[in-house]
Amino acid sequence: MFQSVMESPLRMFFFSILMMRLSAAEEVKKNLIGIIGGNLTFPDPLLEFGFLSKGRQIIASINDGKLQTFEEIYMNKLHWSKNSGLFMITDMQRSDSGIYTIDSKKGRVFYTSYNLTVYDAPPTPAVEILTVSSEICWLICSVDNLTSLLWYKDEEILNQSSSAVSLPITVYRNDRDSSYRCVAANPVGKKTLHVNLTTFCWFNEAESSDHQSQYWAPLVFSSFILIFTLVVWMMIRKENATRQTRGKY
Repeated sequence: MFQSVMESPLRMFFFSILMMRLSAAEEVKKNLIGIIGGNLTFPDPLLEFGFLSKGRQIIASINDGKLQTFEEIYMNKLHWSKNSGLFMITDMQRSDSGIYTIDSKKGRVFYTSYNLTVYDAPPTPAVEILTVSSEICWLICSVDNLTSLLWYKDEEILNQSSSAVSLPITVYRNDRDSSYRCVAANPVGKKTLHVNLTTFCWFNEAESSDHQSQYWAPLVFSSFILIFTLVVWMMIRKENATRQTRGKY
């Protein structure tokens, strides 16, 4: 209880300093991105007396080389290195997005603001066949959440959307040897799914059937001619034998 009573005046003291600095300081704004569950280190150090705020709320201070955290939510996830002077947030969540301000003393009143945005990890894409024929294959790439989707053929983008949960594509058997892939991307990363058309769209089997047809057609025709000739020859031979038998009597 004594600690909470002491923290309130100290917090008000730091807040007063913050308001005075913001009224006269030079601001440097930087955009930062983070991923849910990941860690982020603010790039500018705070080695001397100062504070870290989110919006207009002070969440921590540095005094006599010690970190004091005021917000309970940051008690176990906000860290400060005495050697480097850097703040780090661990196990980030969407609620950690916001404007952070760190006091930095560089010979004059100076502070830096960071616009932190925390994103989900990019979703894993899945590809399904809509329909397929011997020459054309229609595919669709899907994800669970809205994100940027892109279809690549080798290094060429064939189809793309900046915000979608599915994206279709049409591929042709003549392009079965090209490299096709679906990419789900957001500002913190991307996930790629490669598609082998010769197996995924059965183009390989279709080609094999065509080759077998081309191979067996002449053979079947030749066999038919041979059998037909043999049957005719046997009929003629039988007829001649019958005539010779009748001639003897």
